[in-house]
Amino acid sequence: MDQETLTHAWEVLQDAYQAQMEGDYDRAVELYQSSLDLHPTAEAHTFLGWTYHFQGKLEDAISECQRAIKIDPDFGNPYNDIGAYMIEQGNFDQAIPWLQQAIDAKRYEPRHFPHYNLGRAYLGKEMYSQAMRCFQEAIEIEPRYALARQALESLRRMLN
Repeated sequence: MDQETLTHAWEVLQDAYQAQMEGDYDRAVELYQSSLDLHPTAEAHTFLGWTYHFQGKLEDAISECQRAIKIDPDFGNPYNDIGAYMIEQGNFDQAIPWLQQAIDAKRYEPRHFPHYNLGRAYLGKEMYSQAMRCFQEAIEIEPRYALARQALESLRRMLN
C-alpha cells in the first residue's frame, strides 16, 4: 500500500469523525466505510462502531469493535466500547472482561474510561465496593472527570 492511499484513508477517517460529531451519522457511516475500503484500521472500525451505537445498532457496533481488535489487539478503545455497549444491554457479567482488557491494553487513551465503565458494570451487579473503587481509580487518572465524580457521589449518598 502506498503512502498516498494511507494518507487519503486517514483524511477520510477524519472527515467521517467530523460528520459523526455533527450528528450526521449516515454520512459518517459512509465515510468510515470508504476509509476502511482504502485501508482497514482499528480506529476506523472502532469509530464506525461508535456511530452504529449512536444509531441504536448495538450488535453492529460490537461487531465493528471485534473487527478492530483483530486488526490491532493492543488498541484498547474497542474493548472499552464493547464493554460499554454490553452495559447498555444489561449484560454486566459479559462487559467486565472486555473492560479489564481495555484497562490492560498497551495502546489506549483516555485511560480513565474503562475504569469508569467497569464501575458502571459493578454498580449494575450491585457490587458497590468494587464500583466505588473503579470510580475512584477513574478520578485518580483524570481528576476532572465529572461523570466518575457524580457516580461516586451518588453511590456514597445511596449507601449512607
